[in-house]
Amino acid sequence: MQLLPILTTAHALFLDFDGTLTELAPRPEAVRIASGLVPTLAAMQAHLGGALAIVTGRPEADIDGFLAPLRLPLASEHGAQYRLFGESLASVATPDLTQVLQAAQALAARHAGLLVETKRASIALHYRQAPQLEAQCLHAMERAVHGLDGVELLRGKCVLEVKPRGVHKGQAIIDFMTQPPFAGRMPVFVGDDVTDEAGFAAVQALGGWGIKVGEGPTMAQHRCMTPAALRGWLSAARTSWDRER
Repeated sequence: MQLLPILTTAHALFLDFDGTLTELAPRPEAVRIASGLVPTLAAMQAHLGGALAIVTGRPEADIDGFLAPLRLPLASEHGAQYRLFGESLASVATPDLTQVLQAAQALAARHAGLLVETKRASIALHYRQAPQLEAQCLHAMERAVHGLDGVELLRGKCVLEVKPRGVHKGQAIIDFMTQPPFAGRMPVFVGDDVTDEAGFAAVQALGGWGIKVGEGPTMAQHRCMTPAALRGWLSAARTSWDRER
């Protein structure tokens, strides 16, 4: 595992959100944005000619709310929704997840600490506040997807999510890299979860860098131990670029 590399204005930068730019929180809405993060991202986007995007499992509205007034290029819901030229477009058809939603809500109604999150193209069951229920949550969601075509169950940090099959962060990055202002640049993706491994695979296959935030096995070549350290790396790159102007 290598130290953090030197970021240049020739790169295309793709950033996960939770656990990467921000510390994880007990509930999705409880995330706090560190002072200086939004100005740093705005300045870096300008230096990169617009080639900075958020690649996240979050819905679009969440990211825009947290990073206001920024409206960055965005692959939301693991890549089920794209925003590249200011317009939001679905990358896949929305599956019928009625039975998944019903199963998740029924389980959450019986157990305090569970949270059901309904997105445009997926259903997520969070158990961060009740980690002892992991096995029950997994069993319920596996039963809920049984027999459903075109969907898959994704496991993350204290969350289980049913989403369209084949939608993942790696494909989103590959698609963005075919379009300006990303095309022709060296891609860098930073993430923290097992759901980000597809992104690491994609950028490294394109000759770029994967950067893992936190502990745990990963295919990324580089590691950064905390979101605070990652924010420091971004801030240092911004300061260096400002001085070069």
